[in-house]
Amino acid sequence: MKPLKYLFISSMLFVATSCGNSWLDLEPSTSVDTETSIKILSDVEFTLNGIYSTMQSSDAYSGRLVYYGDVTGDDMQAVSSTKRVANYYRFNFTKDDNPSSHWSYLYSIIQNCNLILMNIDKLVIDEGDKAYRDDLKGEALAIRGLALFDLTRIFGYPYLKDKGASLGVPIIEGLSTIDSKPARNTVAQCYTKVIDDLTQSISLLGEKFNKGKINKWGAMVLLSRVYLYKGENANALEMAEKAIAGAEKNKYALWTNEDYPTAWGEDASASKPGEVLFEIVNLTTDSPGKESMGYLNSYDGYDDMCITCSFYQFLKEDPKDIRLKLLSFDKKYYAYVNKYQPQREENIEDANIPLIRLSEAYLNAAEAAVKENDNDAAVKYLDPIVRRANPDNTVVGQTITVERVLNERRKELVAEGHRMYDVIRNGLTVERKDVKDSNLSKTKHDTKYMTYDWNFYMIVLPIPKKEMDANPNMEQNPEYGGR
Repeated sequence: MKPLKYLFISSMLFVATSCGNSWLDLEPSTSVDTETSIKILSDVEFTLNGIYSTMQSSDAYSGRLVYYGDVTGDDMQAVSSTKRVANYYRFNFTKDDNPSSHWSYLYSIIQNCNLILMNIDKLVIDEGDKAYRDDLKGEALAIRGLALFDLTRIFGYPYLKDKGASLGVPIIEGLSTIDSKPARNTVAQCYTKVIDDLTQSISLLGEKFNKGKINKWGAMVLLSRVYLYKGENANALEMAEKAIAGAEKNKYALWTNEDYPTAWGEDASASKPGEVLFEIVNLTTDSPGKESMGYLNSYDGYDDMCITCSFYQFLKEDPKDIRLKLLSFDKKYYAYVNKYQPQREENIEDANIPLIRLSEAYLNAAEAAVKENDNDAAVKYLDPIVRRANPDNTVVGQTITVERVLNERRKELVAEGHRMYDVIRNGLTVERKDVKDSNLSKTKHDTKYMTYDWNFYMIVLPIPKKEMDANPNMEQNPEYGGR
């Protein structure tokens, strides 16, 4: 096998994927495998459309990259050991038998972003096209930052465990060749690169609603998330506050209590963008298929993943919490989170995938404020989420703790891919509690891994075997047994 053949599945393989989304003005390019492919700005948009199409895959952001962070936590689980998500929930992987799509898809995304970024500043453009060019460049930078961040948190230990000294993933800024054999960079180096990409993107991206594409406010919330993971809480607070102010100035708004249960299936528009700042847009004519979050989270689909009994009991401590209305029940056996609601005349497998919401910005700001000992700001940003869930509740006049914010994150962001990361990055312990509930009579844990923290070696995935075999400079994660 040629080195890096697995690391970078060719651009032609993924970017040539047909894309029928009406919200994309241009079809993706059918050949972007060389530097000469980008000659004019429309070529850049062709390539970006191909990147977004790659992100749509159920092996990427319509499925695995999202549910991985949930079923490895304590609030969601596989319905049974035969389900698609069970290997993640049960940590059933070794250095010789492990998931590879996280690595291959994310590096394919990075590869194609690199293609854009290596060429876009070379293009001769009219003065009137500069804003268009800047927005396209900003999208490529933001998506590359997102992909590298996800690679780093999947394959590298939390930054705060050792201040980023452990190994992350290779930072790749060019195009690979058959001779490329990159070594892994440290987690700290990866975070520096992610922050640099996102910071640059924010200075270039447009502010307006751009359906299915990342804009300035989405990139800012993502950067606030990265700062939280890195422990730069003042920066996280500042970035989240700016994102909230800017997004709301541009008509974004938190969903109301009344709208919340069904807003997930609403078709956002420039006149009413709602609270989703960046989402994967899927259609029946361009579907991620039945391995998508919508189908896996539905009793009418594959019913792969359900909430745990302990999370259900935690959520129903407040019987008026509006988020209880997102639960759909299979008799009194299992409960599923109904966030992946199809838009009108679409099927459940075609539901859009919200990746960045305004609610997260509020929660990021609240968490960072607590860690900065700014209780007034913590109350300011936590209270709207608490009151939206139940208008009778408030945190005004209370002293907010990190635990209080993380508990609200559990309830608000469940099934969106955050829980395991939120626990582990804070140096806390995932505790899967074996409790019973009469409304979830068949829901029970089926794994030997019930309690773990950031010292558990399997909180990071092993480097895929094919990559290890192809690249002698690649080092396996600790305790997986080397090559």
